[in-house]
Amino acid sequence: MNKKIIGNLSGLKATQIKQIENLFHFKTSPELLISDQQVLELTSISHQIKRQIGLLIDRNGITTHVIAGDPQRIVIPVTPDHMALPGKLKGLRCIHTHLKNEPLTNDDLTDLALLRLDYIAAVCINDNGSPAKIYSSHILPDTEGSPYEILEPFFINNLNIDCLNQINSLENELSNKNSLYKAFKGEEKALLINVTTENPKLAMASLDELKELCKTSKINIINTIVQRRKKIDSKFVVGKGKLVDLTIKAIQQYATMLIFDRELSPSQIRSITNFVEMKVIDRTQLILDIFAKQAKSSEGKLQVELAQLQYLLPRLATKNTAMSRLTGGIGGRGPGETKLEINRRRVRDKITKLKKDIDKIRAQRSQQRAKRKKNNLPVISIVGYTNAGKSTLLNSLTNSDILVANKLFATLDPSSRKLRFPKDTQAIITDTVGFIQNLPKELMEAFHATLEELEHANVILHVIDISNPRYKQQMNSVEEILSKLKLNTTPVINVFNKQDRITLKDFDETWLLNQGMLISANERKTLTPLVSKLESVVKKASIR
Repeated sequence: MNKKIIGNLSGLKATQIKQIENLFHFKTSPELLISDQQVLELTSISHQIKRQIGLLIDRNGITTHVIAGDPQRIVIPVTPDHMALPGKLKGLRCIHTHLKNEPLTNDDLTDLALLRLDYIAAVCINDNGSPAKIYSSHILPDTEGSPYEILEPFFINNLNIDCLNQINSLENELSNKNSLYKAFKGEEKALLINVTTENPKLAMASLDELKELCKTSKINIINTIVQRRKKIDSKFVVGKGKLVDLTIKAIQQYATMLIFDRELSPSQIRSITNFVEMKVIDRTQLILDIFAKQAKSSEGKLQVELAQLQYLLPRLATKNTAMSRLTGGIGGRGPGETKLEINRRRVRDKITKLKKDIDKIRAQRSQQRAKRKKNNLPVISIVGYTNAGKSTLLNSLTNSDILVANKLFATLDPSSRKLRFPKDTQAIITDTVGFIQNLPKELMEAFHATLEELEHANVILHVIDISNPRYKQQMNSVEEILSKLKLNTTPVINVFNKQDRITLKDFDETWLLNQGMLISANERKTLTPLVSKLESVVKKASIR
């Protein structure tokens, strides 16, 4: 391990820096909070340089980190070799100096709770540089109330607190309570956070959708939070104080991650993950992760990888956990700056290569379209919100067996089948990737090769899940995406699916019939009017 002082060394003499480095050489017995010799040396140096000094000591009594602070505080560094798992503590205790006779500060207690330290202790200093009172605190296993207990102050002659046994007892209690909250094997547990400046009802609707995304990604939800603010905090989104409260709440309920129901900027990800020792992802990252898991074809995998790398590139400058989900699994913090620069260069090169590969796919698709045009086959493209029933409808219309599942983005790879009409005319009917509100721009760009198929459709079949309470909002989201793709001139047939799950009298039936057709995609008898309508529209549409 590289024994290097962390923090503020500016203005210090070489001899003083050497004295601070010598703090690495002490070894503490398991029953002691810290050895008395190390405390004496720690307070003497701190008194001399008029700055706080902190030590991180592991359970073997080895000093892993020495931190030089300023007169008011120290900054505990990222410790990728010591990550606190649910039901466990960090495996490190922090002992630092206070230049005045003051107890643990709010910053100290926040570090204890957020970083899941074994202990935190502040050694006060007398006027002659000797140790005075020692204040300490540890995590409380209880999931209600304060997340920590502040212990009675003691002096250097009472350092034997049976430290290791105390830590093991705390962890045993934490593990026992954690068993009540354990997720299924391989699942994460998340606190979902929505921050809004608008109507909280819209925020709740968005959170409902985020819950479905979590379900698809096999993430257990321990709680959801909506915070209404006049302005989104540019650094911590929810504000620093609120972030502390939410993280402590998440820790107390044994969450493994925070998920923000918005796209976080690179600077926000850096600020939050440097402040909170917990996995943090945003809505975009969650969607990209789902796409990565669901893509099956080589084309789909190329497009998803391109979207991931385009999202990743501006965030590679951040040394944090946020990218780990996209770059090898959730867990450790980011690599060093030199490796990050190598990664940036490699990512740019990979993006260039992927774009070339996707351009080849576009050329192949163009040839396929030309062949269809030569065969005089019209094209019907099915679009709709994710999980609206597009694949089910395609299966019913063409007697196919495309994968169908009741979850978001069950199928990503487009499927094309021949549709034979009763009068023996034919058309190509194509399913497309499901849409979602605030569809990440990286996905829109990466899937352009797929979505441009819509530009050559003679008819667009817009499938809407009428049983979803937010069906109008979903309908509008799809229409906005079609507008962005400049498909306003293509004939669109709205199909309100899953009518078997609703009671019509609860809806404005006149509005529905004016807007489109009611069907149940899994009941073929309800599709007869739709087939007739499609045949009529296809005949009128010019072949491109």
